[in-house]
Amino acid sequence: MAATIYDVAKKAGVGIGTVSRAINNSPRIAQKTKTRVLEAVKDLNYKPHAMAQGLARNRTNTIAVIVPVFTGYFFQQLLSGVQQEIIRSEYNLMLYSVDQVDKACYFMNKIIHEKRVDGVLYISMKLYEKDVLHCIKHKFPIVLIDSYHPDLDSITVENRKGAYQATTHLINQGHKRVAMIDGNLRSLPAQIRLSGYKRALEDNHIPFDDQYLVISDVDTTRDGFNEQAGYQAMNQLLQLRDKKPTAVFVASDIQAVGAIKLIKKKKLRIPDDIAIVGFDDIELAEYLGLTTMRQPMFEMGVMGVKRLLQRVKDEKLAHFNKHFTPELIIRNSCGSQKSTYTKTTA
Repeated sequence: MAATIYDVAKKAGVGIGTVSRAINNSPRIAQKTKTRVLEAVKDLNYKPHAMAQGLARNRTNTIAVIVPVFTGYFFQQLLSGVQQEIIRSEYNLMLYSVDQVDKACYFMNKIIHEKRVDGVLYISMKLYEKDVLHCIKHKFPIVLIDSYHPDLDSITVENRKGAYQATTHLINQGHKRVAMIDGNLRSLPAQIRLSGYKRALEDNHIPFDDQYLVISDVDTTRDGFNEQAGYQAMNQLLQLRDKKPTAVFVASDIQAVGAIKLIKKKKLRIPDDIAIVGFDDIELAEYLGLTTMRQPMFEMGVMGVKRLLQRVKDEKLAHFNKHFTPELIIRNSCGSQKSTYTKTTA
């Protein structure tokens, strides 16, 4: 039978309140007593119940995740990392899936005032300045993932740099008519990747042509990062006939899967007739020989939870801003004869 707090108290010769204070590192206990209690904890292999510890510290042992309505592989992998670390940390999870920034900010303020959670992971959406100030005023723990604010903890992928590198790689293969299939511009990553694509064209003296840009799911609340969107976007590009692009940067691998299906249906060859570079490096990308930008989605989720729980325990921590640089994974879809992993340098 597992040891209880009463067993620890008996062995250490103290009350259960003293045991609780020792475990929670309270300053209201003598070091000698604390040492005796912790030795008893170790001897008995006592495991404090996470929820009980939370109650003792006026915490809920629950964190909230506010995320856009997600359909893509990025969110699946990121949330898998979040879930794994939450389970390991013996915390509970509340998930808010929203289709508008205004709704996300509404839930954020509601959470702060109701004190139902200890902190929030805020994923892939803009946070209004007034809401940032609200979090700071209330000293509310929050970590941004795939989003950034200088006054809050954040974990991001350098989407602009990744898109720049992907586009530049296609240009370096000799392509001048380089198109982009992007997600819905309500998505922050879609906005940033578009800017990286445009900058790569500019730096290589290729004029931007809006007929070579296809934005997915414009009239929906979806992020556009889905297979059907990629299929439809590629169909639109191929309607250009003699002016059709010879290469396409696709803002997500799952869109690239749809684009590749359409290309094959039209009896065109990859990369001879049209080259493709994606973004994410999903499992299917290797099977398809898809050149892509790899980002550490699962690891970002794990890191986000770890940092949030650190912030919950110590609100005075210095701000933490982690930027992951995507890796260019060269396969067969872009025409390069070399197959290797290359870190971005743009």
